[in-house]
Amino acid sequence: MDPKTWVYIFLGLYIIYAFWWGLRGYFTEKTASGYGIAGRSIPFIAFLMAATAASFSGWTFIGHPRLIHGAGLAYAFASFYVLTIPITGAFFAKRNWLMGKRYGFVTPGDMFAYYYNNEAVRWLTVLAAFLYSIFYSGIQLIAAGALFQWVAGVPMTYGIIIMAAIVWFYVVTGGLKASTWVGVLQFLLLVGGIMLLGFYVVTSDVIGGWSGMSAQLKTMDANLLEVPGLINFGLGGGWTAVMILTYMFALMGIQSSPAFTLWNFGIKSPKPLAWQQVFMSTFVVGICLIFFAAFQGMGAKILELAGEMTFGETGDVVPKLMTRFLPGPVLGIVFLGAIAAMHSTAAPYIGTGGTIILRDVYWRYVKKQEAGHAEQIWVNRLFATLITIAAVVVSLTASGAIVMIGGFATAFGFIMYLLLLGVHYGFKFPSIGATLGMIAAIAACFVTYFIYRYPLSMHTAFWGLFAGLVVAYLCRGLGFKDSQETIDRQLEVRKWLDSVDEPSEAGKKWRTAMKVMVPIWYFFAIGPACLLGNNAFSFAGFPPLWSWQIVWWIAGIVLMWALCFKAEMSTTNDKQIERADNEQMIVVKEA
Repeated sequence: MDPKTWVYIFLGLYIIYAFWWGLRGYFTEKTASGYGIAGRSIPFIAFLMAATAASFSGWTFIGHPRLIHGAGLAYAFASFYVLTIPITGAFFAKRNWLMGKRYGFVTPGDMFAYYYNNEAVRWLTVLAAFLYSIFYSGIQLIAAGALFQWVAGVPMTYGIIIMAAIVWFYVVTGGLKASTWVGVLQFLLLVGGIMLLGFYVVTSDVIGGWSGMSAQLKTMDANLLEVPGLINFGLGGGWTAVMILTYMFALMGIQSSPAFTLWNFGIKSPKPLAWQQVFMSTFVVGICLIFFAAFQGMGAKILELAGEMTFGETGDVVPKLMTRFLPGPVLGIVFLGAIAAMHSTAAPYIGTGGTIILRDVYWRYVKKQEAGHAEQIWVNRLFATLITIAAVVVSLTASGAIVMIGGFATAFGFIMYLLLLGVHYGFKFPSIGATLGMIAAIAACFVTYFIYRYPLSMHTAFWGLFAGLVVAYLCRGLGFKDSQETIDRQLEVRKWLDSVDEPSEAGKKWRTAMKVMVPIWYFFAIGPACLLGNNAFSFAGFPPLWSWQIVWWIAGIVLMWALCFKAEMSTTNDKQIERADNEQMIVVKEA
């Protein structure tokens, strides 16, 4: 049977499954919150898997091996986003859920506008969510188009449109619950696809198994096996140590994005958070990226240097490896894994983007909080459709920059740290500082990506949050004051949140230790000290830099376990959940 036939068979089965969930949601979700935030009822296993799939997307599947192939092991440090992404979740996710439960927030704009007593931050959150959604969903469609082109022979433009149509259908029909349950299957396909392709590449006759790969790695140019330097005093400069660190900041923005905050509001219980962050993300996806994605990227470089294969600049590394090494049925499964990786991210960002615009713009300002459930659902679908169209436009006009456009998109999630740090941890700057800081952060993101790209070889995300914090605290330093109403409101939030989330005595000791251990891990694993990995230890045939990454990934698993479980950053007990259920003070009207 023609291998392409298997691709279409598995794609057809996947479409049936996705459309079933979409249609099921269409006939069952009758309330605005049921459609937009799944009625705050997303169960343990669904969030555990879907949130992980959404965090590691089409750029992981397609773009990550391509940049390892192009830049070598210096870019493989990006695999550490299996830790930096869930670290953000450990900081904010549980407290997002507690806030949503107590105050009835539907969107992150609700939470920020209430806490800062300022509607401007709602509009800025909407803007950040829109920019994030269209750019991040757009890169998923770019990856999908490239995949269809190389594997199935479908022109890239048609592939982008077909993939957009599939994800659009089940998102707009079924809402957040449908995209979450489709995400369960997508997680299994994503992980399985990365592992299968990495296995077939490294065990191929051309590579010769791990012994063959390790032997050929020793003959490679040192530029592919080392971090090039600490910093570049100019624009750009490649994967320097500070670029690696600040690029990881960008990816931390995935779970601080408005979409993930809204998703946190929608889960039934915060019980799955710690398991998602430690086991599913850091451990399971860590195995995929530290080993199997690197097998693909470095294997492609070996094949290229040996004259066995040639690769372009448009994300064709993974598709070409698939068509070269995978037998028919496996090709179908891995192809579907890649499609699942793309949809697992595009779906929630398109859906939550529609919900945010609906609730924060149409519901609040156009309809003056008077629209019924049915009207909200249909207008939500309209906005999700418009975001899908915008994402398609992005994908058709930026087809050659999958990974770096993704980093630009996630920067709009990272700058949300400015508002989240105030809400959840009481960082003190006035309401006007939050507003002007967000404006400065968004402006800095555009300037340091489109005009002066990566000053001092530091990523856009760093410059965005840096500018935001400087402006926010400058407002405080200039003596701007909040109204008494704002002060009282923030004090009430602060007292309740710190009370309900107070750690045990043991947890307090662990949190104190984590204030030291987390920065140490960042400094050595992905910060300036990663340069030591260029000439560090080597074991089991891994080059020194790869060995360095493996050791610090293992250390990172322990770190995440300590942070999420022992320091109680992501765990909840029955008393906390009971208080969240019983001590409600709803400030948001649903319909």
